[in-house]
Amino acid sequence: MEHVHTRTKRQIVRIDESLCNGCGLCVTPCAEGAIELVNGKARVVREELCDGAGFCLSVCPTGALSIEVREAPAFDEEAAHQRMEERGRVYIAQRCFLCGASEETQALLPVRKAGQSLWVCTHCLPILIHG
Repeated sequence: MEHVHTRTKRQIVRIDESLCNGCGLCVTPCAEGAIELVNGKARVVREELCDGAGFCLSVCPTGALSIEVREAPAFDEEAAHQRMEERGRVYIAQRCFLCGASEETQALLPVRKAGQSLWVCTHCLPILIHG
């Protein structure tokens, strides 16, 4: 039985299909499972699962993903939790692009630099900020 979702104006991921190269890197960071590859392109297949946090944005090599505010089904936390349990642990290990530290030893933050989506640890972040 399909849920009836209340629509509300909120943040949600937008994927520009003309920029999407179908690499699928955005699928894994979406813990809720809202993004899937469909016919070789990333798509938000269940809007009620998209929390609008945007963790998927930082890994897109083409800049195809953005956050927009628009009318969409309300985020369904219960459905998202159920989907996460169904998918199991989905994980791509990341490292700081400057020092190579893993997220096991440092907190990592997404960063865009020179058109690339990268990760930087909190130790190296001041180097990016102050040079």
